[in-house]
Amino acid sequence: MTEADRIKYLRIVLVLVGLTFTFGIWPLGIVWPSGWVWHEAGRSEYLEMILGVYATLGVFLMLAARDPMAHISLIWFTIWSSIVHGGIMGVQAIANTRHIGHLWGDVAALIAVAIVMAILTPRQALATR
Repeated sequence: MTEADRIKYLRIVLVLVGLTFTFGIWPLGIVWPSGWVWHEAGRSEYLEMILGVYATLGVFLMLAARDPMAHISLIWFTIWSSIVHGGIMGVQAIANTRHIGHLWGDVAALIAVAIVMAILTPRQALATR
């Protein structure tokens, strides 16, 4: 895959991930709480905080889609923070099996986002910076 192709596909992924982070997590929590909501009973300040943080990140990912190479640190932050966040949640889901559904929900989604973005982020452009 050429660097131009990588950037083209990365731009698409940035928009899709940005839209999902901004508008998709809340509906997923309603439709599939055992895979997306860690505190299912009643109001969750934790969920509200996570929604706010990810909605903000989503908006900035959509803005980064205009010129991904100018926002490479944001892209790599998203990749590495998704790995760390997904890894911690994965360990927690295994340790507390009542949360095992998260392995197929938000944990899998975060790891998938990290892998796809890492694969599509051009390496040649990084070496020249």
